[in-house]
Amino acid sequence: MSLRDDASALAQDITDLRHHLHQEPEIGLDLPRTQEKVLAALEGLGLEITTGTETTSVTAVLRGTAAQGSGPRPTVLLRGDMDGLPVQEKTGVPFASQIDGAMHACGHDLHTAMLVGGAQLLAARRDQLAGDVLFMFQPGEEGFDGAGVMLREGVLQASGSHPQAAYGLHVMSAMAQGGTFLSRQGATMSSSDALVVTIHGAGGHGSAPYAAKDPVTVAAEIVTAPQAMVTRQFDVFDPVVLTVGVLRAGTKRNVIPESAHLEATIRSFSAAAKRKLKASIPTLVESIAAAHGLWATAEYIEEYPLTVSDAAETSFAQSSVQELFGQQRHQVLANPLAGSEDFSRVLEQVPGSFLFLSAVPEGSDHEQAAYNHSPYAIFDDAVLPDGAATYARLAIDRLDLAASN
Repeated sequence: MSLRDDASALAQDITDLRHHLHQEPEIGLDLPRTQEKVLAALEGLGLEITTGTETTSVTAVLRGTAAQGSGPRPTVLLRGDMDGLPVQEKTGVPFASQIDGAMHACGHDLHTAMLVGGAQLLAARRDQLAGDVLFMFQPGEEGFDGAGVMLREGVLQASGSHPQAAYGLHVMSAMAQGGTFLSRQGATMSSSDALVVTIHGAGGHGSAPYAAKDPVTVAAEIVTAPQAMVTRQFDVFDPVVLTVGVLRAGTKRNVIPESAHLEATIRSFSAAAKRKLKASIPTLVESIAAAHGLWATAEYIEEYPLTVSDAAETSFAQSSVQELFGQQRHQVLANPLAGSEDFSRVLEQVPGSFLFLSAVPEGSDHEQAAYNHSPYAIFDDAVLPDGAATYARLAIDRLDLAASN
């Protein structure tokens, strides 16, 4: 049977796993029930499995038996993230989250199930593997830097050989027709940084602002001023996105508070823009406060680097996808996405590629569908076998390439 046929035969099992994961989403780095389900699904496959100490990660190594010679064995890394989001689900699907205030709103339950499926397909083909496959089941992608934790705990050394290539796959609930794979060479997703600002003033009565130092009006100016800076100091062809998502000040309408607080997310698509933002944004914030006779503390926090897909590895992945499913199932992303990924940390150390797969249900309008992170986001189970087959194909083909070189 072909790889796709074998993946189709696994469809019910990996769909059941996906539904069980979806019903019990867990958030952050501690995912004990998720880890338990993954370990149960991998049982009997003959994998070398270790679990994390700082997080409930699962690292599994499959030793291929087609490797020749006594030298270092090539390794390919396949990654799937496992955590959910603090979102109250409103999809109405029969397997909706049973955990109040938590949902797999970004499709990580599909990633986990597809990677398990990939492990099952590859375990049945270990005699075709000219090296080893490293499966990275990662908690804490949604803002907890789980990839950074797993790297610190030595995931890249798990097989005994630094990986030659690394691949990640992410589903989307909108943007493209269901079943479409998307990828691009170079910058694939933005870097992500945070800006945390506190404006310090002097409280007073709302009727006498001249007798106080009002941090609210300064906060309002700080919210808007960076938007002008972005348009005037940054290259329009190297975009920057700055969005204030937190703004807090005061307790009563006629009381001037002593302080105001805001937090922003900052996205950029080049190392040069990131460096410039880190230098210029805090200076702007502090200068605005000083101009009004107040003072501000501005903390610029570097979070995730730019996700960069290696040109050669992306070309290879595109060819593998097209051979599996036909050229019509693959599209090249015209532009990188402004979301961010901690898989970027892996791609800083291992050449690889980050691909997308649309899971928009058949008959739905992908342009109108609720996007990832929405409480209404729906991901179609039909893509699960395709994702599993893709993981397996990438590993088999890339190990063959490594062996031939």
